[in-house]
Amino acid sequence: MNKLTLTLALAANLSWAQEEQAEAPADETVAQAERSDTAETSETDEPIDEADADVVVVTSGLREQRLAIDVPSSITVLEEKDIVDEGGAQFEDIMYAVPNLNWSGATSRPRYFQIRGIGDQEEFQGAPNASVGFLIDDIDLSGLGMAATLWDVQQVEVLRGPQGTRYGANALAGLIYVKSNDPTREFQAGGQASLGTDNAWTMGAYASGPVTKDKRLLYRASLQMHNQDGFRENTYLGVSDTNARDERTGRFKLRWTPVDALRIDLTYMHANLANGYDAWTLDNNGFETITDQPGIDSARTNAGAMKLSWWMGDVARLTSLTTVGQTLHQHAFDGDWANPDYWAEKTCQNWETGEDEPCQYDYWWDKQADRFTVSQELRITSEEGGRLFADTTEWLAGFYMLHNQEHNDLESFYNGFEDVFLISDYKATNLAGFADLDSRIGPVALSAGVRVEHRLSEYEDDAGEAFDPNETMWGGHVTFTGFIGDHSRPYVRAARGYKAGGFNMGLPEVLSEHKTFGSEVLYNFEAGYKGYWLGGDLTTNAAVFYMDRINQQVEASVQDPDSPQNFFLYTNNAGRSNSFGGEFEIHARPLGWMELDGALGLLHAEYKDYSFENGDGTSTDLDGRGLAHAPTWNFFAAATFRAPFGLFGRVSVSGMDRFYYSDSHDFQSDAWAKVNLKVGYEGRNWGLYAWARNVFDARYGVRGFYFGNDPSEGWAANQYVRYGDPQQFGVTGRIDFN
Repeated sequence: MNKLTLTLALAANLSWAQEEQAEAPADETVAQAERSDTAETSETDEPIDEADADVVVVTSGLREQRLAIDVPSSITVLEEKDIVDEGGAQFEDIMYAVPNLNWSGATSRPRYFQIRGIGDQEEFQGAPNASVGFLIDDIDLSGLGMAATLWDVQQVEVLRGPQGTRYGANALAGLIYVKSNDPTREFQAGGQASLGTDNAWTMGAYASGPVTKDKRLLYRASLQMHNQDGFRENTYLGVSDTNARDERTGRFKLRWTPVDALRIDLTYMHANLANGYDAWTLDNNGFETITDQPGIDSARTNAGAMKLSWWMGDVARLTSLTTVGQTLHQHAFDGDWANPDYWAEKTCQNWETGEDEPCQYDYWWDKQADRFTVSQELRITSEEGGRLFADTTEWLAGFYMLHNQEHNDLESFYNGFEDVFLISDYKATNLAGFADLDSRIGPVALSAGVRVEHRLSEYEDDAGEAFDPNETMWGGHVTFTGFIGDHSRPYVRAARGYKAGGFNMGLPEVLSEHKTFGSEVLYNFEAGYKGYWLGGDLTTNAAVFYMDRINQQVEASVQDPDSPQNFFLYTNNAGRSNSFGGEFEIHARPLGWMELDGALGLLHAEYKDYSFENGDGTSTDLDGRGLAHAPTWNFFAAATFRAPFGLFGRVSVSGMDRFYYSDSHDFQSDAWAKVNLKVGYEGRNWGLYAWARNVFDARYGVRGFYFGNDPSEGWAANQYVRYGDPQQFGVTGRIDFN
């Protein structure tokens, strides 16, 4: 789907009228681009002194903007300090700090996310079609978010609501943007090592600095390795690493300013996650499995980005952004969740003779895919001398192209025989144009943007099915922002997002009417208030929203009555659903050595018009029921202490209300809360810590199914739950040379 759509649309959306200072074409440009070197300023305020306040810069837009003041939409930014203080090696370890963000635990690491109850839940069939965009350094990994390791990451930004102007069809519900640290003008290097229970160890290192004496060529390199057993004990095989996490990520960046008016940024990313997948049990005991053929959940990514920025005097800036990426990913599992010895002790009825006999049940499912993407964006942005209407209005216009192709090889075996074998090829090309105007008139700023996108796709497989849908979609936003003093910004925003339609393959005749499904549209109405008080010692970020989702795409599944080991997975269109709620965040520094953080997400999301025949003689009616993976509340609270003599302490609590696991059944998770602790000692450029995650060993569900997976019970449907990570303890040491 839209990949650079995410990146490029960036250009088209954030409010330029409220933007920080325009970047100047000079050696100074490099320094200004380094977040650690410069305090951001806005033409609508007095500069904020870094001595008085922490400056948070939003980087998911083409113009960097200070969060609390300059971004008139609901967004959470987790800075490097937040990430390091909370600890953890992967995005999963910090994501519960984000209001109204959830994930579906159908994989070893989070790949499928839900923002405000909208998102994907499981492995796609046929073609990728994400509702939540996921970018790492402008490289689109939507549906492949496992690569989001946290070492040497500057910040993580979560944008809630449709990003129709910025990112197009790939960000109907919102966007997750991971920004790693950029090259620096001075030499820096550092490393970190952790040891923990579950045989866990993590190592990371980075180096950054100038390549040339004139500091026009800078570099940064980082590497992280993480291993652990995965919190599962396979009692049948007598091992504890069948659900292991074996993860390697590396990044390399160059920033070159050959002349004052031109800057070139090059990024290369490699990620190799060779994880196991052995997470399910027949008795829901959680952490003891009995499979004889544990699964695989792997992804190997090689990707790069090149960004060229050319300042045409003080009139405009021309930007070219090119990305290329390839990901080989595999998801495989032992579908009977047991072993031959286990089933031989069970009694099953022979369907042909009607007599009881020892059960035979062995099922293996394996999907391997090769995804390749290339994207190109060109945009032109006004600078100070190019503003319109008496210098009150900034403008932006651009063009975007994304080509995405994926080869899939799916095979499954049932009781030793070939069950489902399917080889398919998919490709899609997205072409988009976008524009944005931002105008400041007295105490009010108006931002308006639009994006028009055409998508042409082709699919074919060796079963003889072929589809070639194409369509034109559009999205945009209108935002009004008020200026109350220097540090308060109320805003109202209306946005339209969209998601492309598609097709379902391999459906039986009774589901033939669902061979294709249409595009959907999301209207989002939002009001918010952001501000700094007490010199930045108190900041708030609040938003309330109402969303109207039309022709909603819903994931559905039906168990094959003739082959119970198989399911027909397909996407269906519901009439509509409505959601409303809010996101509230606060950061306070009541004392120089104490920081307090809090976040709360509230959500009411339900279907208004959704009922259909399943094709197996049953029907589904979800009118008035809540959406899947849409808890009515989630929260996060943290207190961090840094004593003047080096002692460090942090306690954080996160929790979530119950939510429906699926749109195919009505079973729900339980509400939960968990506590993390971290204590240590920090020197000038080093730290040593002891930590505990999920201190009280809370058991919380991250994915649930309701179906028949036991032939000895006549394939009667049961509830099965996968749980999140249990209690873990460890130590971490870190050193930096700056």
